[in-house]
Amino acid sequence: MKKNPWQDSSGRERDLHEDLAELLKKLPKGGSAIVYLPVLLIVLWAVFSSFYTVQPEQQAVVKRFGAVVNITDPGLHFKLPFGIDRVQRVASARVLKQEFGFRSVGQVDNRTSYSDSDFTSESLMLTGDLNVIDVEWVVQYRIQDPIKYLYQLREPDLTLRDISESVMRRVVGNRLGSEVLTVGRVEIAQGARDEIQGIMDLYDSGIHVITVELQDVVPPKAVRPAFNEVNEARQERERMINEATKRANQQIPRAEGEAQRLISEAQGYATARVNRAFGETARFRAMLVEYKMVPEVTRTRLYLETMAEILPNIGQVLMVQEDQVGPLPLMNVRDARQGASK
Repeated sequence: MKKNPWQDSSGRERDLHEDLAELLKKLPKGGSAIVYLPVLLIVLWAVFSSFYTVQPEQQAVVKRFGAVVNITDPGLHFKLPFGIDRVQRVASARVLKQEFGFRSVGQVDNRTSYSDSDFTSESLMLTGDLNVIDVEWVVQYRIQDPIKYLYQLREPDLTLRDISESVMRRVVGNRLGSEVLTVGRVEIAQGARDEIQGIMDLYDSGIHVITVELQDVVPPKAVRPAFNEVNEARQERERMINEATKRANQQIPRAEGEAQRLISEAQGYATARVNRAFGETARFRAMLVEYKMVPEVTRTRLYLETMAEILPNIGQVLMVQEDQVGPLPLMNVRDARQGASK
């Protein structure tokens, strides 16, 4: 049978007071052992409170009696024990973020899941043309100076959040709704980032704003169908403008080319007529000189050349006499020309 550790040799249940009395009997006489236990505890406290570890993405601020005496990097470090030196760790190498208008709650199957709570009080804003839009954005920042981050402001993260929301509302309020929804997103994010950083530097907060990224910029759910219709109308207008511009770019060069062709043809025709007139004039003058020298020969040559041009176009000539039954072919120039061509 297994022996019960809480029973003595006679089987009687042992009392706690009896165990303590037995332990005291075994200690050295004079009660000096009672002093050893607190000393041992103090030594253990001193050992375990004399070192600390800083993680790779952290920096540690060491305070001695409330005053900062050192900033340590990642690794194992030693300090004065018994709470004389106190350590505050700051994630200075980690990129932190604050989300506005939504909250991410983790990842499921490598996909980010978001909270179903309503955060429209942060994201609904009034634009410069008195339109209401829903703007969701993220501010990414890093702790640049741990001492300033810990002791310059009471709640630096909350201060950064309030400043980010205030700046974004002002920047969006100075622009048209169409710009915020379309072409002005990059400029708005950059301008908001610079202004937030300027205010945090003015507060000497030790925070460096890395980037401001606009996520979803959409109209509120109540007016989203009407907004989509307006958007479709604008897109249709842009499409028709682009088509008209395309057709104009096609027709105008074509008309200009046709006009240039007609002008070139007219200029060529005018040049040809002028040159032909000059040629006819020169030819007539040459003929006049020849005619004055030998009029009869020139007159005969001109007559023969004229008849050579006219006769092929006459065709068939018939002569009818009173005594003849049928017509008498006088000249059959067409058949003679066809026979000559053969």
